[in-house]
Amino acid sequence: MTFTDELHELARPLWLKSFQHPFITELAAGKLPLAKFKFYLKQDNYYLTEFAQLHAKIASQLSNPIDQQILLAGATTENNDEALIRTQMLSNLDITSEQLKQATPTPAAYNYVTHMYYELTMGSPARATAALLPCYWLYSELGTKLTKQGSPVPIYQQFIDGYADTIFTDSTDQMIALVERLAQQSGQSEQTAMKDAFLKSSTFEFQFWQMAYQQKQWSFR
Repeated sequence: MTFTDELHELARPLWLKSFQHPFITELAAGKLPLAKFKFYLKQDNYYLTEFAQLHAKIASQLSNPIDQQILLAGATTENNDEALIRTQMLSNLDITSEQLKQATPTPAAYNYVTHMYYELTMGSPARATAALLPCYWLYSELGTKLTKQGSPVPIYQQFIDGYADTIFTDSTDQMIALVERLAQQSGQSEQTAMKDAFLKSSTFEFQFWQMAYQQKQWSFR
């Protein structure tokens, strides 16, 4: 079993909770209220902006040009496949840039982003890359699972199609291979820390669905 195979096995229970979350099951069935999906998109815009910047920050700390290239491919919202999917959906739903600016990051979005920055600034590039991976891998598997079922709502089908697309699948495979390489260059303690970062991100992915479904903001607001 490779290091990334082990990551996948460890994350399976967490990912199953994501696959079975009502945000996902209702989206596939066409029953998810559009207000919840719009709330999700606004929060994900904040997340993906930081996600792209993290790619560049991690790349600057790696020495292998091939590894740098993989990360830099997702370092801007213009080049990040996931961000491009989101941009199309935001336009289709008439969500303006001003609305995105006014959207305050929720606890779930803030905590997820803070976690990834922590793994880089207080950890290492390898840990931070492992923390990025669930956003690729979980969504890729989600797209594969949902594309067999589809959704009767066009905007939800667009969401599904984006993650089932071969471009996104290829990006995911490259990130898996990158994490595998970084793990093989690391000692046992660093690999353990990478697993921890990966599983924390997998947990935050589930919390992100929950946040969007409940449209949950800070309690003091």
